[in-house]
Order: sequence, then structure tokens, then C-alpha cells
Amino acid sequence: MEKGNRQVVVSALQFACTDDVPTNLATAERLVRAAHAKGANIILIQELFEGYYFCQAQRDDFFQRAKPYNDHPTIKRMQELAKELGVVLPVSFFEEANNAHYNSVAIIDADGTDLGLYRKSHIPDGPGYQEKFYFNPGDTGFKVFQTKFAKIGVAICWDQWYPEAARAMALQGAEILFYPTAIGSEPQDEGLDSREHWQRVMQGHAGANVVPLVASNRIGKEIIETEHGKSQITFYGNSFIAGPTGEIVAAANDKDEAVLIAQFDLDKIKSKRSCWGVFRDRRPDLYKVLLTSDGSKTSS
Repeated sequence: MEKGNRQVVVSALQFACTDDVPTNLATAERLVRAAHAKGANIILIQELFEGYYFCQAQRDDFFQRAKPYNDHPTIKRMQELAKELGVVLPVSFFEEANNAHYNSVAIIDADGTDLGLYRKSHIPDGPGYQEKFYFNPGDTGFKVFQTKFAKIGVAICWDQWYPEAARAMALQGAEILFYPTAIGSEPQDEGLDSREHWQRVMQGHAGANVVPLVASNRIGKEIIETEHGKSQITFYGNSFIAGPTGEIVAAANDKDEAVLIAQFDLDKIKSKRSCWGVFRDRRPDLYKVLLTSDGSKTSS
């Protein structure tokens, strides 16, 4: 790659979770160290990596997995790791906030500083993905974070299906988009495979906003006891990194642990984004229909 002033190396991690927090933290740390050894500056770990994806079932005992944001043990451990290695780490966790619960991510800068919190905005509710039972809709809005290496936007899983979320982060100056994810098979329909659709939608976010995009998904089969018997999801991995025209520059398969790496010249991409004109030619005055649910026009 042609050298510029602002080179950044990003990484997406992919692994199978157990339902044991210490085991998963050890795996995450091992892979973060592996990514760092490959030169990574910003490293993305998958969604809710502390344990199984528990949202397959509606169980009151699973609320015990939630912990407050302040002094969260996993966040504190990742702060120490980020500081030791000099890397940026978005950290996904199940947040308890008094009587509310959120699917959240804390953004840890390369010196170990916690830059703040994003709470998942779009909460899915369907067979195997019953997140509305556990999570309040996020109230932080879409945010960007100025890290040591880049200004980044981070959203979570179901958020990645919404072009509005990606555009909102890009409008705030996000230079790279990150999406920690947990997605796989559909318990109600064995023939439904969303992996290519899932990937193409995010490639569109990258291309439409002229920014790189990093998606980290888990692998493996997870079986949860529910009130109606067992539920299982086989997570399909396929973690990937897309470049600023939506091109795939690194990708994992659906079965193997992976540490993906890609390098980008942010100054070169900024110039491309400016020259392409998609932000110059936007017409926010015509987009009021986006503020409606039914597509009706709002008054000026």
C-alpha cells in the first residue's frame, strides 16, 4: 500500500464461545495479542463474548449475567490489556443500569482510557434472537469516538442492517465503522441462511459512506435450555473487513477461529471521500420522510 500520513491497521477476531466467562476472556486476550503481533492498532471482539448468546431463551436467571458499567471486571481487564499493548479495544457487554438493561459496548483507547459507552439502538425480536426480553432500546444515540489512531463509529449487530446508523456515524466524522456481531442459523427455518445478505448490506455501508468497515462474528454451535426445550444456533462467522468502496479485503470462513488484518491510509481515503462528492451532494432538506415510520411526508 502506498504510504501516507495516517496508516491504521484494523483487526476482526472470530472464535467459538463457551459458557464460561474466564475461558472466553482468555481466548479473547490470546487473539488480541495475536492481532497485536500482526501490527493491529484497533481490534474488534465479537458481540457479548463473555458467554453463550443467551438471548435464544427468555429466562429470568439470565439477567444475572448483567453487570453495571462502572467497575465492570471485563472492561477493567481489557483496559489493562489495551494499555499494555497500545491498542484500541471496543468491549461488548451486558449492562445493568439500575432497573434498565442494555446491550452495550465500551470503547477503550490505546492508553487504557475508557472513552465512553454506546448502547445498542435496534433490538431484534424473533426465534432464537429474543433480545427485547433482555435489553432496553439504547438511549445514547449513534456516537463516534476519537481514539489514538482514528475517529471510529461502533454499533452492534442488528444495528448493522440500518443504513441510517452507518450514515449517522459517518456524518459525525467516523473514519472506520465497527460492528461486533452474533448471528447464525435461524431456529425456525433451517433453510434460511442470511450470511451473504448480512455481508452485502455492510459492504453497502462502507461503499455508500466511503469508509472501511470491520465486522466480527462468532462461530460454533450453542445450545440453550428454554421453556420449550432446547434451542440451538450455529453461528456462521464470516467475519470480514471491507474497504472504502465496499470491497472485501479480509474474510474468515464459517468454522475456524480467525484473526483478520487490514491496513488503511486514512488520509488517502479522506481525499477519496471528499472527491467522490457523496457528502457534498447530500440533500438533508429532502430526507424528512426518514423521520417517519410509515413514509408519510412531514410538514416543512
